[in-house]
Amino acid sequence: MANSAADRFAGLPLRHWKPQQRDDGVLVLYFDRADASVNAFSQDVLIELNDVLERISLELPKGLVIASGKASGFIAGADLKEFQDFDRKGTVNDAIRRGQLTFQKLAMLRCPTVAAIHGFCMGGGTEISLACRYRVASSDASTRIGLPEVQLGIFPGWGGSARLPQLVGAPAAMDMMLTGRALSAKAARGIGLVDLVVEASDLIDSAAKLALKGCTRPLKQRILARASNTFAARKLLAPQMAKQVARKAPKAFYPAPYALIATWAKNGGRPIRARLDAERRAVVKLAGTSTARNLIRIFFLTERMKALGKGESGIARVHVVGAGVMGGDIAAFAAYKGFEVTLQDREQRFIDGAMARAQALFEKKVKDPAKRPEVAARLQSDLNGDGVATADLVIEAIIENPDAKRDLYNAVEPRLKAGALLTTNTSSIPLDELREHIARPALFAGLHYFNPVAQMPLVEIIHHDGMAADTERRLAAFCKALGKFPVPVAGTPGFLVNRVLFPYMLEAATAYAEGIPGPAIDKAATRFGMPMGPIELLDTVGLDVAASVGKELAPFLGLDVPAALATVETGKRGKKDGQGIYSWQNGKAIKPELPNGFVAPEDLEDRLILPLLNEAVACLHAGVVSDADLLDAGVIFGTGFAPFRGGPIQHIRATGADALLARLQTLQAKYGERFAPRPGWDNPALRAPVA
Repeated sequence: MANSAADRFAGLPLRHWKPQQRDDGVLVLYFDRADASVNAFSQDVLIELNDVLERISLELPKGLVIASGKASGFIAGADLKEFQDFDRKGTVNDAIRRGQLTFQKLAMLRCPTVAAIHGFCMGGGTEISLACRYRVASSDASTRIGLPEVQLGIFPGWGGSARLPQLVGAPAAMDMMLTGRALSAKAARGIGLVDLVVEASDLIDSAAKLALKGCTRPLKQRILARASNTFAARKLLAPQMAKQVARKAPKAFYPAPYALIATWAKNGGRPIRARLDAERRAVVKLAGTSTARNLIRIFFLTERMKALGKGESGIARVHVVGAGVMGGDIAAFAAYKGFEVTLQDREQRFIDGAMARAQALFEKKVKDPAKRPEVAARLQSDLNGDGVATADLVIEAIIENPDAKRDLYNAVEPRLKAGALLTTNTSSIPLDELREHIARPALFAGLHYFNPVAQMPLVEIIHHDGMAADTERRLAAFCKALGKFPVPVAGTPGFLVNRVLFPYMLEAATAYAEGIPGPAIDKAATRFGMPMGPIELLDTVGLDVAASVGKELAPFLGLDVPAALATVETGKRGKKDGQGIYSWQNGKAIKPELPNGFVAPEDLEDRLILPLLNEAVACLHAGVVSDADLLDAGVIFGTGFAPFRGGPIQHIRATGADALLARLQTLQAKYGERFAPRPGWDNPALRAPVA
């Protein structure tokens, strides 16, 4: 028998896997991917693991523990850059087969195997843990276990979808895979995914002990898991699952969850090798869809935006001026994320309303009631604005009036400490109009959030010619600390998101004024893939806000504002008043039924979507953002633009710029100059190869 790991693996060059033989006879195999800060599975990692498992199978240890050699976490999943390359070469099938065969070799080892999980455990990381007999997880808050592949347009393909339903039961397994939701160690233990939760310092020792002694899962858990995978259960549950998915993800746009349900329904009772084969075939087919390619592309765009926020912001204390819906929610969210925040307005009653909304946010977000007072204490009412003097960042969120904003800056800026940043949450006013009389323009910028603040992931960092590069860097780092995606944009009217969105919403209002029912307009947009129709969106944003933005943007874009937006009645501003274009009850729009026999115009979808695409082209041409990728990311995360289409520029590439331009010109001839092609349709970026 080998006396050490060195003897056992002699002659085998190991770069990514570091074996360590324990005195108790347990072998710990540490995954420590070479030349990488994070563990992710590449093909060479899998090939090396296969070789290691071959050696182990020849001379079995008393137990095998799979652990991470990196403090950053367990395993992030597969190397998606490599996956993209395999998709281009048409070799995804081989890559998935290799992962399945390697993990199956681990599952078939004739010794106890344990996965020792700490930190993130995603995708392939969770799948290798499922190939082990047992799983131990660290109790640290950072430990999160998930299978997020559905968010990439595929589903777990290295045995995850074949093994998880058998382990924890179909309802819990399918919920985890269909949502992509990650579980804490405690939650994973609750469904039977994890056998033991321990302190991080005891992780390896506990895993080794579990390998030697084993454990038996509760009988009730085993019976329920087995029963939920029977033919009768699959026949009953699968349609229910598909119906639930359909509420959020149309099959035509997002085929992955439906393919997962169908694969399980058809094969869930078959032997493991048959389940693996069905899984592989389904995932290979999904990987070749435009949805998967676009969603994987979006994943890389999010990584790029996160990278913009590297480094420290130097911001610990935030002062917000303006306790309206936006300002109050910005303040509350910053406090929730750990910043010390003071909130100012001209009257205490406005601050009190914002503080009440903040408490509702804390009750929703902070699950442990004992921790809520600590979070709430970070947000302080500040009628007199005393927090200005100690703030590292001041955010102005008052009315969209340039004169009012400039007056505020004149009062606030002299009280700022050295190095403090002054920012505005304006939604459309060019920064050149606001920086007049600013004494320190290098430290002045726009920081444009979107409503609702706690849900919308994007923040536009708006720059101007006099802004320092370090100001943008610090604000990006601040956004990252909030868990938001920062997108740097030029300070022109409307910036990126509102400038692209406004022509779309304006055309919807115009169509409504012509007599086309609001529900028909909304249906045309959601059929394209928008998460919400533009009429409902107008009510959600607020007709008063839309009118304010329209006043600023319409002249710049050469558009006319319909009377419905030009004059907004008091008490009928939309969702916040319970009445706008629609009536609202319990936060939901009450939409009237379409008239009998009503048929929407054939060109309604084009009338809505093409103005958005047209302005996206103009923004790219004008340099509002640095490139097409950031434009797509900004519009997706700022407007909800159909993610499966990859963003407006990607959609133009996929559909054909010339074809869309011709359709735009047809609308121009029929409806007028508001559909005239904007500058930039000759940009080579619109005809670049589709990813």
